[in-house]
Amino acid sequence: QVQLVESGGGLVQAGGSLRLSCAATGRTLSGSALGWFRQDSGKGREFVAVISWIGYSTYYSNSVKGRFTISRDNAKNTVYLQMSSLKPEDTAVYYCAARRYYSASSNDDYDYWGQGTQVTVSS
Repeated sequence: QVQLVESGGGLVQAGGSLRLSCAATGRTLSGSALGWFRQDSGKGREFVAVISWIGYSTYYSNSVKGRFTISRDNAKNTVYLQMSSLKPEDTAVYYCAARRYYSASSNDDYDYWGQGTQVTVSS
């Protein structure tokens, strides 16, 4: 079992920045991947970014590429999502998720999910 807890959400003006954190506890994450997804009310879940736990492979959605950066701290078992140049359309609940393998893809076939953290970008 892996438990994921997101933090760092909040209200920010358009053009601003936020950093989300996802702290993982439980079984070892070696060989795993952690991804970020988001979901706005009335919309489907959208892939944001994913990072491998070993090595440093990353993959981003086109909508955030160049503005968001995913990173990790293995010693802290934590993954981060640095969000810059935020837009009102980035408003959503952001979720982190974990699975046992890395794939440069946007599919949401993950084994574990956090509870989410709200990000609101005002215009």
